[in-house]
Amino acid sequence: DAVSVELVNRCALIDFYEALDGDNWSRKCNWLTDEPLDSWEGVTANRDGVVTGLSTSRTSGLKGELPSEIARLTGLKSLELDSYSLRGSIPPEIGELTELERLGIRGSQISGSIPPELGGLAELKELTLDGNRLSGSIPPELGGLTKLRRLVISANYGLLGSIPPELGGLANLKRLVISDNELSGSIPPELGGLAKLKRLDLSFNDGLSGNIPPELGSLTKLEELDLRYNGGLSGRVPPELGGLAKLKLLDIKGNRFSGNIPPELGGLAKLRLLDLSGNRFSGNIPPELGGLAKLEWLVLNDNHLSGSVPPGLGGLAKLYSLDLSDNRLSGNIPPELGSLTKLKELDLSCNDGLSGSVPPELGGLAKLKELYLGDNRLSGSVPPELGGLLELHRLDLSDNRLSGSVPPELGGLAKLQSLDLSGNRLSGNAPPEFGGLTNLYHIYLSGNDWTGCIPKALFDIDENDLDEINLPVCDG
Repeated sequence: DAVSVELVNRCALIDFYEALDGDNWSRKCNWLTDEPLDSWEGVTANRDGVVTGLSTSRTSGLKGELPSEIARLTGLKSLELDSYSLRGSIPPEIGELTELERLGIRGSQISGSIPPELGGLAELKELTLDGNRLSGSIPPELGGLTKLRRLVISANYGLLGSIPPELGGLANLKRLVISDNELSGSIPPELGGLAKLKRLDLSFNDGLSGNIPPELGSLTKLEELDLRYNGGLSGRVPPELGGLAKLKLLDIKGNRFSGNIPPELGGLAKLRLLDLSGNRFSGNIPPELGGLAKLEWLVLNDNHLSGSVPPGLGGLAKLYSLDLSDNRLSGNIPPELGSLTKLKELDLSCNDGLSGSVPPELGGLAKLKELYLGDNRLSGSVPPELGGLLELHRLDLSDNRLSGSVPPELGGLAKLQSLDLSGNRLSGNAPPEFGGLTNLYHIYLSGNDWTGCIPKALFDIDENDLDEINLPVCDG
């Protein structure tokens, strides 16, 4: 009857309280009282006293091992446990909670393996095991959770083994996050069958290896694909990824991918972030990338890319950041980049083959905060138009072949914090206007052909190389 059902639930909660040091919880309103269970802090119950929800997200101070008696809460639909001092293992008895729809265990010291019994929770829609100390492998039984919409198993640094191909059978899954673990093996091609998937995040698993399965190109609803920092992922990026029409984020940095960047990626019309940095890509930058009208971040640094910078990149009207540094690019800097009016960071440094002059059109980038053009073969003079970059915080033109005098207009860059003009062929006086840049804390001017004197105020800047310039301090 209803009285005995309520009593069973009340006793199970009391066991939970006592096992986890309830007397020291920060919030425990009505616990252990005769008040209705629905009024106990973090508890949801129906009229019959059946507990349907238990959450510790607003309570700190839980300490101890999760008791198996929690399985007596047979009507539980939602169980959310957040506490750093929770320890022990996940009781396999949780697999008996057949009505459970949401299970989350976050930020705890719970260790041991993930019980395969969780694969029997037929009603489960969300499973989150984030920031714990779980070990062992991911049970393939989780592939039987046919109603699952969200699966997050992340930041469990003892979790080993491969990604079970059985997860490819989770037909209702919309979010799959298996990141920050120690997983190994390849990405199962079966994941290409997750027709409803919107987010796939397998990042920061150092042991993952092999290619990206071309089957992932079948995930037509995918909006985010994150494979960052899996040091063993290699091979060519499948051109099939260019068919992911809804993709907004593609981040595969910090791997060993090689070959050409597929021009098919230029068809990702909704893409906002493309990060291919820290790989071994070679060949030219596909001009097709200039058609990514919604792109905000284009990050291709630290590869083996060659050829010229495509002028079509100047058509990426929404771009905030363009980083092509640490490649083998050559040719001139396209003046078309001066059309990127929303750009905040432009980094073309360390290409060695970039030559020609600094386009004065870059002076029109009114929102630019960081401009890095160092370690190239740029020549000619420093354009006075750069003095119009009033939001600029960092300017690096070092180790080029720039000559002539420095335009006094640079002295108007009131927000400038770091200025590096070292290693060029600049001549004339160091502009006295630099002394008025009150936010400057880095200035490097050595390795040029300066004459005259150095403004006294520059010596007050925290980090400088002025002692390497054999010139007197200006009077006054």
